[in-house]
Order: sequence, then C-alpha cells, then structure tokens
Amino acid sequence: MRALQAVSHLRAMAAHVAIAASLALLAPAAASAQSAWDNIRPELFGQRTIHDGAGVMTLKAPFRPEDQRAVPIGIDASFADGRSVKAITIVIDENPSPVATVLRPGPNRAHVNVNMNFRFNRKTNVRAVVEASDGELYMAHAFVRYAGGQSACSAPPNGNAEEIAANMGKMKLTELADAAAAGHSSQVQRRARLEVKHPNYTGLQMDQITLLYYPVHIIEKLEVRQGKDVVMEMENGISVSENPVIDFNFDLNGTGSLKVVASDTKKQVYEHSFPVGPGT
Repeated sequence: MRALQAVSHLRAMAAHVAIAASLALLAPAAASAQSAWDNIRPELFGQRTIHDGAGVMTLKAPFRPEDQRAVPIGIDASFADGRSVKAITIVIDENPSPVATVLRPGPNRAHVNVNMNFRFNRKTNVRAVVEASDGELYMAHAFVRYAGGQSACSAPPNGNAEEIAANMGKMKLTELADAAAAGHSSQVQRRARLEVKHPNYTGLQMDQITLLYYPVHIIEKLEVRQGKDVVMEMENGISVSENPVIDFNFDLNGTGSLKVVASDTKKQVYEHSFPVGPGT
C-alpha cells in the first residue's frame, strides 16, 4: 500500500512542479544513486527488512541503453517453497518520480516474468523489489549508464498531436512463440506481448510550438484478466515509456481470451479483448 500511495503522491508532485523540475534536470545531481535510495526506501517500505534477491529473482537491464526513452527492464521472480509473488515494485532512483510501476499478479502466482520499457533520465540504479505472499521483501538492482542526449522525461513525444490523439488507446496483443524455446511456455503456461498506444505525458515535456508544458497524462492503471481471473494489475508513474510494451507470462485457464482495461489520468478508459490459447 505504501508503494501505491507513493506512486500517486509522486505523480501529483510532478504535475505541480513541472517547470521547476525541468530546470533542475539541467543541474548536476547533488546526490548519488545510493543516497537517493536512502531517501526513497523508507517512503516505500518503512523499516521493513529487504533481503538480497539472489535465488529468488533476476533483474535484466542494459548497462548502456540505446534509447533512454524506452529502456527495457526484465524481472523474473519465482518461489519454490509454496509462497507466491504478491507484488513487484520498480524503482528508478534518479528519475523525477522514482516509483516507475507497482505490479500485482493474480493470486497464487509462484512464478512471474515481466519485461517493460521505461524512461531513464540519467545514469542511475534501477531496482526491483519483490514482495512474497508472507510479506517478506527481496531486491535486485542494476546500474544503467546515461547514453547522452535530452533527458528522457522531458523529451518531446513522437508524432504530432492529431496523430497521437487518433491512436490513443489502441492495443495489440501477441503470444510470443519464442517463449517455448526459453523454457517459459507450455500447453498451460504462455507468454504474451501487450502494446498500448499512449503518449504518457510526464508533465515535463514542452510543446515545441506553443512552448507550454503538456500536463501529466499517463496510463495510471492497467489490468489484464482471463475470464474472472486476474493475470496482473499495474499502477504506473511517469517513468513508463511512451507507447508502452509489456511482455508477461500467464497460465491458460480455459477461458480463451485476455481482457485488457487501461485507464489514464484524464479518466479515459480503454478496453480490448484478445483470443489466446490453442488455435490462436
């Protein structure tokens, strides 16, 4: 709950201080990534113990990404002792709003694998904190260098306003055929890629014509269901990339389709259903 509250708090803060934050990004960082985490950690998890995630989870992040605006981050978490994955929190230490997303899989999920693209404003540590069903916390982290260029959170969106508005909310879901070769797929266990068209305006981007800042407009909640069963629920911050792409695993339950519901900060709701399983 702390992590979810932090997402909302940091998102609201970004909306009110867009201009000040943009100017601050031009100045050298005053604190290291580790000192940033020292401030972030108690806001999210209080004084709870966070264990080393080795043996429980892996975190994949490029050391020097090709595009700071869409850095691929992969998390694989699993428990073999009867526990399940309750939540995964992604934190990007040096971003203006460090809590990138909080993902909550459906109940009794012992194995969760997810890959997603995020904005990285500068060189920073990225962290994945996994909460087990018994409340224990585990963390893995990686350092990501800055590739140069404009800060990702203030980089202008791709395309013109008319094109962005026309495509907003469009979705595509594809089952990943290569998952079987990676050992992540079977007749029951599957992997899929969800693509969502949305600009995810951060509040730090300037319209190059009007020279005014776009207000925060992001997909704040996203839910995937298979029939009545929850596959995953996400609450997002401004670090999620424009036109997000999410790879995730799920178990077929015989329903035959996945329903995706995304809602953004302008209270717009986008719903799509996709066939999955044999014959798709």
